[in-house]
Amino acid sequence: MSFASPRHLAAGALTFGLLGLFLVPCTARSAEAPAGYDALPALFKEWRAFEPPLLRDGAPDYGVAAMAAQHAGLRALQARLRAIDPGGWPIPQQVDYHLVRAEMNGLDFNHRVLRPWERDPAFYLSAWPEQSDTPAHEGPTHHAVIDLWTYTFPLSAADEAKLAAELGTIPPLLRQARQNLTGNARELWLAGIGTMRDQVATLEDLQRRTAGAGPALTGALGAALQATQGFVAWLEEQAPTKTGPSGIGKENYTWALRNVHLIPMTWEDEVRLLQRELDRAHAALRLEEQRNRNLPPLAAIASPEEFTRRGNEAVTRYLAFLQQNEILPIRPYLDPALRARLGGFVPLESRNFFHIVTHYEPLALYTHFYHWWDIARMQAEPHPSPIRRGPLLFNVFAARSEGLATGVEEMMMHAGLYDDQPRVREIVWIMLAQRAARGLGSLYVQANDFTLQQGRDYHVEWTPRGWMRKDLDLLGFEQQLYLRQPGYGSSYITGKYQIERLLTERSHQLGAAFKLSDFFAELDAAGVIPVSLIRWQMTGKDDEIRALLADGD
Repeated sequence: MSFASPRHLAAGALTFGLLGLFLVPCTARSAEAPAGYDALPALFKEWRAFEPPLLRDGAPDYGVAAMAAQHAGLRALQARLRAIDPGGWPIPQQVDYHLVRAEMNGLDFNHRVLRPWERDPAFYLSAWPEQSDTPAHEGPTHHAVIDLWTYTFPLSAADEAKLAAELGTIPPLLRQARQNLTGNARELWLAGIGTMRDQVATLEDLQRRTAGAGPALTGALGAALQATQGFVAWLEEQAPTKTGPSGIGKENYTWALRNVHLIPMTWEDEVRLLQRELDRAHAALRLEEQRNRNLPPLAAIASPEEFTRRGNEAVTRYLAFLQQNEILPIRPYLDPALRARLGGFVPLESRNFFHIVTHYEPLALYTHFYHWWDIARMQAEPHPSPIRRGPLLFNVFAARSEGLATGVEEMMMHAGLYDDQPRVREIVWIMLAQRAARGLGSLYVQANDFTLQQGRDYHVEWTPRGWMRKDLDLLGFEQQLYLRQPGYGSSYITGKYQIERLLTERSHQLGAAFKLSDFFAELDAAGVIPVSLIRWQMTGKDDEIRALLADGD
């Protein structure tokens, strides 16, 4: 496959040229003519219509025959994509091509290796009470999930009918799951039991919130709850027969990293990187503690009223800091997106890792909420390319989404956000250590070098000050997610490194003309896509993509 020559893309040319590059009219082409860019959005639309399974008894069909047919159909779509040669296209359009390629590889990986419908009971979770802070759900999910957070209670008549119809998919889906779940991944199975118990609790809570609803919703909710309870009992009965490993192994992990997430690294590379960041975080923390040894310790927030006041003050301070220091462009949606996510006061005995952080200094975690700006931007400023307009499938967005959110925590510290709060710098290093420790644990679990429990223990041991507690749900949720979705646990650190490298390269390219606010504007304009593709678009350097293609799909 040929590529455009590396070239310098100025910020202005990128920003103002995107619309013309992407809004290409679709015209008919002869079978003999080479396919142009207009063929790609058409194939993408067809691909996205193909990706959800067909329905059986009103629920998505993940049965053996249906999945075999889907995999065969996928190969035909991949062949059609390979027949398109993007080599002469402008770089942003070539980037779109590789996004479609990555998504198709994601479905292929699910069929060949991950097979969540066969190995992972948590795949059948339907009721989601909270919104993810990433563009789409984290981890493998089925195609009939119910986002309860989108409903306003008490429900309108229209919403009652809509929710009743959505809940109606749960019983047939769980009947089907008993036939589909033939895998032998013990730790996924045991963790999945807990996930489905959570659905029982969610549906019981929903019954309380909809007391007095009409017969359609009441009946659908009762049937969904009964089906979930029966499914949990069945999972428990089957658990003793599950004896196999749950990790996918180093080779499969590396394939997914390079072909789905487009990260030019291997399992071994990520281990080295995350170990380096863990070491750096612990060493830097000790130096900060030494420097601050004569300062009073931080005092934790003591009341709900203080939490609300300090949370709002933190948002005001943060946005003023960004504007005054010309760090990134201030958009109208930034302020409300943060204030909607302030959180609330949590009693000391119930505080998980992130609660501990926010009760010492809310701003330390709010910097990570670049996530919510990404989501708000996707709504307020839709990308010109239909391929980048919505969330990418199979968590292809992870390293950009989680990596930038994690990277901004440290970037803002170095930019001076806590110069008047030296003790808060210690918290930033603790957060980095926690991300590196949990990512390393997840890497070893995927390689089957650790059990899931050993991964959790490693996560706890290497998080400073005992802030990662064994007795709270956060620990189990995180390590289970990273086992279910290879590459996610490491994405916080891997993506952070990729963005730091891009910052280095872009500033070196531009020299005195480099501006940090322009850098963030370019980064955001590219969309929530793999950093290797953003780097190609921003710098013109295609070496990473060429190296990934050399591996072959």
